[in-house]
Amino acid sequence: MTSDDRLIVVAIGGNAVYPPDIKGTAAEQLAMMSVACERLARVIGAGYRVVVTHGNGPVVGNILFRMARTSRELAPMPMDVCVAHSQGGMGYMLQQSLANVLARGGVDATVTTVVTEVEVDAADPAFAQPTKPVGKFFAHDDAARIAAETGWQFVEDAGRGWRRVVPSPVPRRILDTPAIEALLAAGVVPVACGGGGIPVARNADGTYRGIAAVIDKDMTSALLAADIGAGTLVMLTGVERVALDFGKPTQRSLDRMTAAEARAHLADGQFPPGSMGPKIAAALDYLGRGGRQALITSLERLEEALAGRAGTRIVA
Repeated sequence: MTSDDRLIVVAIGGNAVYPPDIKGTAAEQLAMMSVACERLARVIGAGYRVVVTHGNGPVVGNILFRMARTSRELAPMPMDVCVAHSQGGMGYMLQQSLANVLARGGVDATVTTVVTEVEVDAADPAFAQPTKPVGKFFAHDDAARIAAETGWQFVEDAGRGWRRVVPSPVPRRILDTPAIEALLAAGVVPVACGGGGIPVARNADGTYRGIAAVIDKDMTSALLAADIGAGTLVMLTGVERVALDFGKPTQRSLDRMTAAEARAHLADGQFPPGSMGPKIAAALDYLGRGGRQALITSLERLEEALAGRAGTRIVA
């Protein structure tokens, strides 16, 4: 598919709209989303056609934790339904926030959320080795107690505490791509693939079933961007640029990388799995599928990054 330079996929990290230092009330989340949507609205106002994707790690983790605490009174829902809950709730708040910001700016646009299913391989090796952190941080003793009660697996996460980990299989196909393309053709701004999409596996008869996992939202965003012919995949994170030797005296930021350079740095361990690694892998996947450029930057520098004045640009 030929890429459209004015069509972009913007992937917002889960912590951008649900940072670890908030209580998690709807009012707090709406306030954070309004800030993000101010930036998105300016990009739309500049003439870009935008598809918004988002993470859900903190939210789906809290849903799962809430179910564990109430399991004696209410039957727990399977993980795929929990991902759908987080996708619908966060999508609703994002679409309302973005529509309100656009309306205040005099932009006549419709925003809608697509509850998106994403096919994964039921035999993906990820199911044997859960790696995706979800939910809140716990002290070691609390994590050990919850693990004993629920059978959940926990890992220590970047020195900040212990988090539950779940399988994170590779996304193979986005079932709702035709619906997203139809919305774009009608001038609608889609919010899609929330939390990486609802993981489903294909049965032998061609039907689908939900499966217990959380897909990496950047990998799904890369697949979506390639599928719809987006000219740019934007992945928003907590830093303005990608850096080599991150956290060391020799740290240096990168304005631009080729795919070959990014692949070499990834192989050298410059981009760890729990940090920048998944974003670099997603950028390489998108470029390998014919994408034009991937941008990694912070929400605050989004507009400048699109104009070539900020962020790290990765090209084929």
